[in-house]
Amino acid sequence: MFRLRTLVALFSLTFAPAARAQLGKSVTIPAGSEADRQLSAINASSDPAQKLQLIDQFSQAHPDGDLQIVADEQYISYYINAKQYDKAFEYGDKLFALDPNNYSNAVNMVRAANEKGDTEKLYAYGEKSAAILQRFKAAPAPEGTSSDNWTRTQTEKLESIKDNENYIEQSLLGAAYAVKDPNKRANYFLRFANMHPDTAQGEQALTLAVSSYQQAQNRAKMQEVANAALAKNPNSVGLLLVLADDYSEKPDQLDKAEAYAKKASTLLDNAKKPENLTDEQWKQQISVQKGLAFSALGQVNIEKKQNAAAVDNLTKAAPLLKSNAALYARNQYRLGFAYLNLKRNSEAKQAFTDAASLDTPYKGPAQQKLTELSGAKAIPKKTS
Repeated sequence: MFRLRTLVALFSLTFAPAARAQLGKSVTIPAGSEADRQLSAINASSDPAQKLQLIDQFSQAHPDGDLQIVADEQYISYYINAKQYDKAFEYGDKLFALDPNNYSNAVNMVRAANEKGDTEKLYAYGEKSAAILQRFKAAPAPEGTSSDNWTRTQTEKLESIKDNENYIEQSLLGAAYAVKDPNKRANYFLRFANMHPDTAQGEQALTLAVSSYQQAQNRAKMQEVANAALAKNPNSVGLLLVLADDYSEKPDQLDKAEAYAKKASTLLDNAKKPENLTDEQWKQQISVQKGLAFSALGQVNIEKKQNAAAVDNLTKAAPLLKSNAALYARNQYRLGFAYLNLKRNSEAKQAFTDAASLDTPYKGPAQQKLTELSGAKAIPKKTS
């Protein structure tokens, strides 16, 4: 009899059997063999110092061949549990040298980087995991295996590691979200998108990268990434809205801003809720995106001196954007100018008051406009 060594991703206990889930080399260990007895002793030991000593003995007894893969796995498990993450990385890299397609190792390295809070290592190991999956999906059927059987085997194995794959993706996106520097955050989102090309997750990451570059006021990079992504997916609502929003404030791109905002609004009318969003989350997302489209159109109207149309679009946008303080305040600030251009000062004051009531970058400018309006002298009526 033989026993496959167990390769379980350490962050969860709910995975398919290792024999099905394993990507990479499968190492068989004869039941009752010396290696089997050594591993049993390692697993039975509850004393950390003794466990490490037993792992050392196992590694020294099997310096070559596939059993060294098992030794490295034992070291990785030990050092992650001990929260000695640099040592875990050391043995994880050794294991990749012996078994480059070891997906469980990639998962464990991601976990270690996650727990340590090392975003750069997290992404480096995330890229390794994505490459392993890409190689497995592209691999031809082994000799003696029919194409249909190989396709079925691939499907089963990929399904069995789906929880691991989701964990890695969520870890990468969560870490990128947490990066404070918007340029660095954008770069991480781009790396994620490159790991998952032509997928919904990759498209989401591209949109987040574009938004991050916009926040960094890196307009050139934002436009470069957004336009390249939009060329691949011309119906991406997120990308259309980011570009419409940016172009709406530039006098040389107003027609394009208007076209993008209108197209996004039309696409939203027929959009279907993704499976990963609740009904409430979807309702809020659609609301904000619709509001952004109307707000961009309103800004285009202001730039084109179509102030009555601007009031109409910005008024439609207001209730849709209320869940996002910054976007709502900006919309009201724009609305204030549209009313001013129409000489409807009392309504302008109300719009600026709305903008000033929230703690956003528009608070100070809106208060300044209110001060100017309060100090303005009333224009005397003409007498006949």
